[in-house]
Amino acid sequence: MRIATWNVNSVSARLPRLLAWLESARPDVVCLQELKCSAEAFPSEEISALGYEALVNGDGRWNGVAVLSRVGLSDTVLGLPEGPLFDGGDESRAAAATCGGVRVWSVYVPNGREVGHPHYAYKLEWLEALRRTALKEAPGSLPYAILGDYNIAPADEDVYDRAAFEGSTHVTEPERAALKALRDTGLSDVVPRPLKYDHPFTYWDYRQLCFPKNRGMRIDLVYGNEPFAAAVKDAYVDREERKGKGASDHAPVVVDLEL
Repeated sequence: MRIATWNVNSVSARLPRLLAWLESARPDVVCLQELKCSAEAFPSEEISALGYEALVNGDGRWNGVAVLSRVGLSDTVLGLPEGPLFDGGDESRAAAATCGGVRVWSVYVPNGREVGHPHYAYKLEWLEALRRTALKEAPGSLPYAILGDYNIAPADEDVYDRAAFEGSTHVTEPERAALKALRDTGLSDVVPRPLKYDHPFTYWDYRQLCFPKNRGMRIDLVYGNEPFAAAVKDAYVDREERKGKGASDHAPVVVDLEL
């Protein structure tokens, strides 16, 4: 089974590239983030033509997640159980389904904006709700993974220059402690191999030639339980999808399982 996660940074803007990638990479399950469209506006017809069912959690704003599957969708969940609200609203940041015997969550962790901002506190609360969910689900015998844009680099080597992020979100100790607490529920970090250079960055800012200069971050993560991690035969960052006109600022992370 091939499972992938990809922050597409607007499914409407990226639709031609997404459809072409689905045809070429042939993933069985794809977790998408940052749809920037409502569930009603999601291009389900085009996705269905390629053999995929779609579970979509989107409200038409800058968030939104989906799970695409050509091996079935069951036991679906929209939203993070007991997750916090921000400004009184439930942001569309999580969706889960069982696909071909594998339980997956597609998550788009809050950005946090800046240290001390209410959105930063919300980010930590959201991660704690995710930890509680994983604590209930991860220890089972079913292969289980939480995939998505975590908006956190787990370690200093996961950013091109730690000094460039001093005082910023994505690298602070509380954020990294929240990630460790999530892993401590029984999850492992499935680190992909890079297709170029020596570290598997997954995100490069559009500005200042960050992609050509490889000034990236590893913030798109796959955290799997023991049955999932034991089935991993390969994992890689599809860096080619970050190239060219109309690309997302994230690259897909692809995981091949032997179940």
